[in-house]
Amino acid sequence: MDLHQRENIEIELFMQALKARHGYDFAGYAQASFGRRVRALMQSAGAATISSLTERLIHDEAFLPEVIGKLSVPVSEMFRNPLVFDLLRREVLPVLASYPQINIWQAGCAHGEEAYSIAILLKEAGLYARARIYATDISDVALQVAREGIYPLREAKLFSSNYLQAGGTGSLADWYTAAYNHIKLDVSLAERITFANHNLAADGVFGEMHLILCRNVLIYFGEELQQRALGLFRDSLVRGGFLCLGDRERPSELRFAEDFRAIDAGASVFRRFASR
Repeated sequence: MDLHQRENIEIELFMQALKARHGYDFAGYAQASFGRRVRALMQSAGAATISSLTERLIHDEAFLPEVIGKLSVPVSEMFRNPLVFDLLRREVLPVLASYPQINIWQAGCAHGEEAYSIAILLKEAGLYARARIYATDISDVALQVAREGIYPLREAKLFSSNYLQAGGTGSLADWYTAAYNHIKLDVSLAERITFANHNLAADGVFGEMHLILCRNVLIYFGEELQQRALGLFRDSLVRGGFLCLGDRERPSELRFAEDFRAIDAGASVFRRFASR
């Protein structure tokens, strides 16, 4: 048995221990991607083998946040794929404006950049006061970063460029202060955001939403878990609600495709059938 085969056995045992000891089930994740993240965790934790990771996972309760933080993929940026946010501004927000209360779920929020981006869109559209954004992630470490709303100053140029390409009506600098090589987003942006732990692999429906964003998360799931997540989104959306996925994520490839109609397939923005 070669090293790769032994590691695959160790990864499977690690996954089983994570579920049995802490209740986190990663069996539905794309296995190649999961394996890469376990190996990266092994290196960052200074472990000699994946088996030693498993032993620590079982016996060291304080190790869990680091594990979940590494196994999840907290990669995002403000106004990521700005044409999507421009589409939301032009096509989706005018529809949401017809509701007295606007509920938005951003699943897999990572460090919160996209949740704050949505808050800015709502602010500029005059809708923020009657909106509620629920930003969820599996990682408590990522959620804590999101709550603080502090990001490296070096990212401000990219964020600002994205904002302008997304049709921003002012300057992104209006929404943050800069100090000590970091930017801190205006606290008013967080007033209507609730950051919470939610696991798409295990937890249930998340309220009655008018817009759900889950971008570049499903690509890390296996097909069965993709189906589960899309089912959660369908059942969490009001009739006529909107679903925004990542560029490489298409409900047309999944069995819930009949529940959604693309309003812009290129931007992966879909609307749940109002008649179903």
